[in-house]
Amino acid sequence: MHLLHNPNWINQHQYPYQSLAEVPQSVFDAINTRLVARQTTEPVVSIIVAAYNEEVNLIRCISTLSAIDTAVAYEIIVVNNNSADRTQETIDRLRVRGFYQPIQGCGPARQLGQEQALGTYVLLADADCFYPATWLDTMLQKLRQPGVVCVYGSYSFMSVPGIPRWQLAIHEALRDIIRKIRHLKRPYLNAYGISLGYVRKAGLTVGFIMHNTWGDDGRLCFDLMQHGRVVAMNTTSARVWTGPRTLLRDGNMKQALWIRLSREVRSLRHYLTPEKPHDTKTSKN
Repeated sequence: MHLLHNPNWINQHQYPYQSLAEVPQSVFDAINTRLVARQTTEPVVSIIVAAYNEEVNLIRCISTLSAIDTAVAYEIIVVNNNSADRTQETIDRLRVRGFYQPIQGCGPARQLGQEQALGTYVLLADADCFYPATWLDTMLQKLRQPGVVCVYGSYSFMSVPGIPRWQLAIHEALRDIIRKIRHLKRPYLNAYGISLGYVRKAGLTVGFIMHNTWGDDGRLCFDLMQHGRVVAMNTTSARVWTGPRTLLRDGNMKQALWIRLSREVRSLRHYLTPEKPHDTKTSKN
């Protein structure tokens, strides 16, 4: 685990631009060269990225996905989820398969993505995240195990000015303890679209929710549990990296940690019993 600093490989994808207008064509050319060399029209894996108002972050994300080190045939699908910025222009300038989903929500966007996917397996990725070169192979190794229908990975937060990496590492260590407890009876609570893989045929059978509700990824995983095992991918080197903006919605680091600890303590007893079968398409969070 990187306790004091972000991994060095992120630097080459951390483009210092705030808007699409600032991004030179040379950046797209370099990414597209890698995309053309690595993607195929007969993929084993389809990587699906749902993007909402991510005109610059999407470039960073696709840059990392274009640098994946694998012998497995894969494709990248990006679904513009009714963005109000220039996300569609970014998609059009990248050598990826692009689609538009006017229905707001990650569920509808990912549903369209899996319907258009050509791969046997689907890996979900978020547009504001950085993916290590070993991510695809490590996730697929788990997903190809007998009886496995779904795999979820983990993620780490990148340090930013004012928030040292060690503080984020403490948060992640505590979160990983909770993850292990959840996995015993309720693994779907660990399933986030930031790093999630599944067998596409099963995914099409159960489907995503088609409205804008938080937790579309966990709901899909819950339904997939009827079709096979859900396993965790805990390899540190294959962790996804993202910024701490979700943490900072709750204030500073101390406030964010306290809110999450309090919530998990209250939920602890529920983690030890399985969730009853229910309709994930209509249930509330």
